[in-house]
Amino acid sequence: MNPATQLMQEVLHADWIVRSGRVTRLVGLGIESAGPDAQLGEVCEISSSHSAARIPAEVIGRSDGRVQLMPYEDLQGIAVGSEVIATGQRAYALAGRHLIGRVIDGTGAPLDGKPLAPQGVRRPLYPSPINPLSRGSVCEVMQTGIRAIDTLLTLARGQRIGVFAGSGVGKSTLLEMLARQVQADVTVVALVGERGREVKAFIERLPTEVRARTVLIAATSDQPPLVRRRAAFLATAIAEYFRDEGLSVCLTMDSLTRVAMAQREIGLAGGELPTARGYTPSVFSLLPRLLERGGVRAQGGSLTALYTVLVEGDDIDDPISDSVRAILDGHIVLSRAVAQRGRYPAIDISRSVSRLASIAAMPEEHRCATEATELLMLYETARDLIEVGAYRAGTNPKLDRAVHLVPKLEGFLAQTPEDTDSRAGALQRLRQILATRGPEHAAARKP
Repeated sequence: MNPATQLMQEVLHADWIVRSGRVTRLVGLGIESAGPDAQLGEVCEISSSHSAARIPAEVIGRSDGRVQLMPYEDLQGIAVGSEVIATGQRAYALAGRHLIGRVIDGTGAPLDGKPLAPQGVRRPLYPSPINPLSRGSVCEVMQTGIRAIDTLLTLARGQRIGVFAGSGVGKSTLLEMLARQVQADVTVVALVGERGREVKAFIERLPTEVRARTVLIAATSDQPPLVRRRAAFLATAIAEYFRDEGLSVCLTMDSLTRVAMAQREIGLAGGELPTARGYTPSVFSLLPRLLERGGVRAQGGSLTALYTVLVEGDDIDDPISDSVRAILDGHIVLSRAVAQRGRYPAIDISRSVSRLASIAAMPEEHRCATEATELLMLYETARDLIEVGAYRAGTNPKLDRAVHLVPKLEGFLAQTPEDTDSRAGALQRLRQILATRGPEHAAARKP
């Protein structure tokens, strides 16, 4: 294109009207301005006294002719009277295959010290709700490489499931195992609100071949809440792009609770009143908008999503956990009691469920899973009696079988991050354990 033609194109597409305003007040994490005439969710630019570059901010509310904004960066350099210019653009993700193997932040900027190619496909961060009739069927097994999940809590491609855990129970280690072993073309990992040290450690522990198929989005705890929230939607938009390219995608997000906390900060800055445990109403409207986008199958591709939920005081019935469980297709609970017994991953089978296991697994596989789960639950109800020696063998044949097999099942469920196992191999081991004859058979043969 020659210079004259290029100039003509720029003139034809130029904005002849500039919508601008001025900052009138700085309140906590938010900014209030008189103008511009911007829509909710529109991106604006604010002049800074520290540099020539403008600071991007998003419109989070409007009231009485005032515009409430929240910046993607620190407030340093912004003062009363700073100019605010509306860009006319809404937040978007620049997705493409060039992101595979890269580490980016919540705004899409590279964190790994390498330049990021400017090309890509624009995907809206906050798209319209999906037509429920456009969703494909969910029936194919998703192999995770984790025996407890592959055999007893079978997942399906396109499923959305939550991992509920308190602090220090092995939630991050479980996500690392998933990133290493899951059978997917592309893995998208979002670390939201994590400590910077843990982000670096997570990346360094991933093998080279795993990093070569992984896109990692990190928004650390010291970044503004808008960036932390944006990281969750950015990761989802990138995962949707690869799904629409016909690939099998696994999206893991750690943690959904910190996304909700970021939205709570945004809501409070925008003037919302707190409700349950201080969470604002916008938090409970954000969760379905984010979670309903996971698990969709389209054009031959699939998006399987796993979200961690950090429960307060090991209470899985807090407002966020309760809302998330109602939206997702199942939940995996990590138990502190199981972790204290030294079994990792510390999945509490009795409190976990995959709502699509009966659809994805074969009938015989589902029968084995049900039998093993019943044995574990039966043993758990009588654990105190058994451990103090108050239970007498022969009293209950089913409990006798559980006493004999549960130690073998516990050993089967234990797995280190480096321990890999195929689903077929894990199911074969489970069948062998369940076929083991115990004392209850000998008791049945006695005259």
